[in-house]
Amino acid sequence: MPTPVLDAVRDHLELEGRIGGYEAEAERQAEIQAAYEAVAELIGTSSDRIAFMEHATAGFVAALSAIPFTRGDVIATTRNDYVSNQIQYLSLARRLGVEVVHVPDAPEGGVDLTAMEETIHRRRPKLVAVTHVPTNSGLVQDVTTIGAMCRAREVTYLVDGCQSLGQMPVDVERIGCDFFSATARKYLRGPRGAGFLCVSDRVLDKGLEPLFPDLRGADMVAADLYQPAPDARRFETWEFFWGLVLGTGAAARYALSVGLEDIQGRARALAQSLRAELREMTGTRVLDRGLELGATVTVHVDGHRPSELVAELRTRGINTSAQTRLDAVMDFDAKEVEGALRVSPHYFNDDEDIARFLDALAEIVDR
Repeated sequence: MPTPVLDAVRDHLELEGRIGGYEAEAERQAEIQAAYEAVAELIGTSSDRIAFMEHATAGFVAALSAIPFTRGDVIATTRNDYVSNQIQYLSLARRLGVEVVHVPDAPEGGVDLTAMEETIHRRRPKLVAVTHVPTNSGLVQDVTTIGAMCRAREVTYLVDGCQSLGQMPVDVERIGCDFFSATARKYLRGPRGAGFLCVSDRVLDKGLEPLFPDLRGADMVAADLYQPAPDARRFETWEFFWGLVLGTGAAARYALSVGLEDIQGRARALAQSLRAELREMTGTRVLDRGLELGATVTVHVDGHRPSELVAELRTRGINTSAQTRLDAVMDFDAKEVEGALRVSPHYFNDDEDIARFLDALAEIVDR
């Protein structure tokens, strides 16, 4: 987290310690509203279309719960969607009898757009759900083209932007999604334990709402009647640490001040350089495939478990993460690997950092 983000969270926690939680929320109303506005600006929408969440999965689940699925309905998704999302689709299939259709990949990697359009046209899915940037790959999915397909046939469209937010420009109006869920952390550099859900006008016009609203998202107006909030806050819940919201707003403003185009250019240039070097290293295989690749680099290292590599690299002050087969069953089975080392350079990294990582990895592999 950059200093302004850390300061925003810490200052609010200290304020709660001095005067109390409700009192701190009341005192910081202007700053809280500014956080809604900053996140809205970051993704090209208005502040009343933002619902803050405990994390991205909470937002994704709230969106899923708003869809009135019945037996036989179809969810169209990709083989690269985030594993938690895949589990939730399967849970809906088990409990409600919906059908989950995994649209095949194109030969070059990423979802086959022709197959997606045919699926939307022939199967008329109740929901199309796509992960913008998978957690297990550098792939960037063409969510905008899919959005145009969904709009043409009035199909509800949910995009998981957990890995793309803060890494590249994101415009939800251009994407054409009905829901966009994201986290405050990762490339946005916000605090852990915070996220948000963006809700389109179409969602509100249809009267969609979460399955389990609470007193923040709705008013109980009679003994047998409640009224949902008129905007995206119908998806929010009452109990929340507002310091994390303030931290998310600070992270959004920080990213905007750096510039999303500049962030994307810098991070992708480092990732491209890293992939080129890894392809020349003995015993490594870069796993990223697709017409567009982002800043996440995934690599398989012969004879080494990703978790062991992460631990070794961390002793050298280099932070990476490990992926196992359970994180991406379909993708890793197709690539015939049991997992991958994930390396995610950001704009604050430089060529020296890349060289340090490559030297460390080569030393571990040679040993």
